[in-house]
Amino acid sequence: MTNRAERDYSPGWRRFTEIILPSPIRGLMKLEASGQNYFPSGGMIVAGNHLSYADWPAMALFCYQAGHYPVFTIKSPVFDVKIIGPLMRKLGQLPVYRGRADAALVLKQAEQRIGRGACVIFYPEGTASRDPDQWPMVAKTGVARLALSTGAPVVPVACWGAQVILPYGDKRPRLFPRKTVKIAAGPPVDLSAFAGQPLTADTLRRATDVIMADITGLLGGLRGEQPPAAPYHPRDRRGKAVAAQEKAVAGQAEDGRPAAEPAAGDPTATGQAEDGRARAEAAGDPTATGQAEDGRSGAEPAADDPRGTPEAGDPQGTGDGSDPQDTRKAQQG
Repeated sequence: MTNRAERDYSPGWRRFTEIILPSPIRGLMKLEASGQNYFPSGGMIVAGNHLSYADWPAMALFCYQAGHYPVFTIKSPVFDVKIIGPLMRKLGQLPVYRGRADAALVLKQAEQRIGRGACVIFYPEGTASRDPDQWPMVAKTGVARLALSTGAPVVPVACWGAQVILPYGDKRPRLFPRKTVKIAAGPPVDLSAFAGQPLTADTLRRATDVIMADITGLLGGLRGEQPPAAPYHPRDRRGKAVAAQEKAVAGQAEDGRPAAEPAAGDPTATGQAEDGRARAEAAGDPTATGQAEDGRSGAEPAADDPRGTPEAGDPQGTGDGSDPQDTRKAQQG
């Protein structure tokens, strides 16, 4: 039993949630689970794809059924919300700070929890996927850093169907009829190729890509589809145009023009963001402040490269499960 001085949660509150929450979650969704045998008995990292708020209860129940109490990494403003915030702390959930000197604290806390046998859950993308076809995006590197620095196993998990219950951005869940959510785990990610290597930007990026490739492969199995050759880039201004071209009927777009002929004044067809603010947003977006792969420091944002690989002090490296828009909704609610 963990020493009381080291305890970072309330056993009573955890027991309460174990008794109360599984039944309502099962009432919200039918869970088709597989691969829980890949969960080790000790401390571990779970890395999953993220499409919806409804991913969280599905993942929580999945991990609990596998014999682990779920410990999520959650954006710090949620911990300031009345009732919800104090409860999150009592349950031992981990706040992710951004734009602060203690931004790397969550990685240190996660390392300590894993050392005590916890199952710490990360969504490496850092937010719900913006990919038009809902495949995983280019991810942050915090999970790879934690795994390589601690040697903790990383179990990849893919979830599909929760986005039907609550599409990202919607406020009202679609509960009836009860939806099926498929969730699958795979063997711990093989990161042996990176053992002993310095935790450089290149090493962390390559290790992150290996983790995300396993998650994406599992998702392809759940969907019965072939994943894309490369992950969607969240600030790829051409993303919508490329997706539209791939889906367009050969030789003719939906509006009757040839598919190869962009509509006049259509910014998505020219690679420009729909509202024309892509460059300005990229320059001022706090998610662009991590250390870039070219070696710039965390204090020097790479305005044109959102794949910046964060060092320990970069909050973007943690890849938690929501975005600032999510947090504002939680506070308003």
